Amino acid sequence: MANSKTCPLPASVDDSLALLGSADYVADRSLATAVYLALHLKRPLFLEGEAGVGKTEIAKVLATALKRRLIRLQCYEGLDVSSAVYEWDYPRQMIEIRLAEAADEERGEIETAIFSDRFLIKRPLLQALQPEIGGAPVLLIDELDRTDEPFEAYLLELLSDFQVTIPEIGTIRAEQPPIVIITSNRTREIHDALKRRCFYYWVDYPTAARELEILKRKAPGAGDQLSREVVGFVQRLRTMDLFKLPGIAETIDWTEALMQLDVLELTPNAINDTLGVLLKYQDDIARIQGSDAARLLDQVKAEIAAAPREV
Repeated sequence: MANSKTCPLPASVDDSLALLGSADYVADRSLATAVYLALHLKRPLFLEGEAGVGKTEIAKVLATALKRRLIRLQCYEGLDVSSAVYEWDYPRQMIEIRLAEAADEERGEIETAIFSDRFLIKRPLLQALQPEIGGAPVLLIDELDRTDEPFEAYLLELLSDFQVTIPEIGTIRAEQPPIVIITSNRTREIHDALKRRCFYYWVDYPTAARELEILKRKAPGAGDQLSREVVGFVQRLRTMDLFKLPGIAETIDWTEALMQLDVLELTPNAINDTLGVLLKYQDDIARIQGSDAARLLDQVKAEIAAAPREV
């Protein structure tokens, strides 16, 4: 649960940068601007980009930094209202009906009783509309592109008015709109009607300088030489025509794996032995292993040697 003493929303773009940084999220100014506007104008933030670039992490960071409850809806094919919004507790309702009938209660009274809040199972989207002591929660709708289009259409009411309609009860509206973060890996296009209700931001792979800063925060035990070589190698991989380019998460995982093996600087053998941490498809691994890995590493080491050192 969130802390009852929530943090105030950032008062400027610079404050947004600092807020994200306080939870070790290294963002550029354009992303901080999108976050600032979404928070203050109470609009959902739609984040699109390749898998592993840090989209989901933004919602986690906001919940942590603002001390809000994080409610996550993980999307998948076939996701429906009963899994995402609400459903009735049918077994308990049946028991209640039998007890009421045994007591000779009126039919109208029975219907009123069984279609009440205590028999309502609240799923993530409905939970996000409920009042919270610590302030409106952060609602993460993760990987929306995995759902079917009918469910995407259902979200329009929620994102327009922050309300849902339950036929047996009526319309439930949020007293305070949740902070909504929607992510998509762009496996399919999201409809324009939904995008229009959001602020949009494309989360790209980080620059080398930003990825190095991320490693300093997420894998602080890694030496400077290893961190630079890892970032240089990953950055070069991202220029290649691979089936799945490594994301930031893979960069961090690879660095931690190398540290666990007491690797102080990259070698062809260390790369070949651990490529399965960095790359997730055998065709990609087979392409990079061996001479290509050695060639890329030579280029990275030469580039690092030629670069001016920070004083």
